[in-house]
Amino acid sequence: MGDTLFAAIRPLRGFIEALIFSFALCCGRQLPSDCLHEDSFDDLDCLANTTPFTANEIEALRELYKKLSNLLIDDGLIHKEELQVALLRTRDGENLFLDRVFDLFDEKKNGVIEFEEFVHALSVFHPRAPLEDKIDFAFRLYDLTQTGYIEKEEVRKLVVAFLSESAIKLSDESLEAIIDETFADADADKDGKIDKDDWKDFVLRHPTLLKNMTLPYLQILSFTRDILGTAVFPSFNVDTNFVERTHWRC
Repeated sequence: MGDTLFAAIRPLRGFIEALIFSFALCCGRQLPSDCLHEDSFDDLDCLANTTPFTANEIEALRELYKKLSNLLIDDGLIHKEELQVALLRTRDGENLFLDRVFDLFDEKKNGVIEFEEFVHALSVFHPRAPLEDKIDFAFRLYDLTQTGYIEKEEVRKLVVAFLSESAIKLSDESLEAIIDETFADADADKDGKIDKDDWKDFVLRHPTLLKNMTLPYLQILSFTRDILGTAVFPSFNVDTNFVERTHWRC
């Protein structure tokens, strides 16, 4: 039951995968050396010392970040509209999972995602990330109102959104039964909400709930330079026509 209820983490993982793969297309082409970032290796080493990423992996993420942060507004910061175009391929409409991705990445809550925030959020999905970080990130995903606990209505909203995205049909009665059964298991003090201690205990008893919180390829993200000093990234298959339509300058 819990696997079904908390499958809403799956679209979040999908969004992050799309984010990395889409911009890897641009970076799959060689970038002139004068387009490379100006951050020193000392800065990269600092991030490497506080995240599971190596300095090499962080430099690769920096190139991906630069593409996204200049997609619509050339200011070196990721705005929500840019994230929406990158992930949903449209500037129109609303999406709960997009909202959650942006909110969780925007640690400072200032309406933009800075590079350090970008790295910190992605680091949670690294295979070497501490389990505690994954548990906390998943908790914050469901805590829509940021009250410090998860209520049934918050879970219901995310699950309904997940079912809509995946075209899975589930009756209202079945959904309520799953939510009630899961809360009966997770809500240790029976106060009708799941706090952080309840959540940690629940996840440790059901570790498969966090299976979508790890992206193995983040551990082998590579950034190399050829003999001419150009940045070279692995290429991925994505919709090249869409790239042309949105005028991504790669």
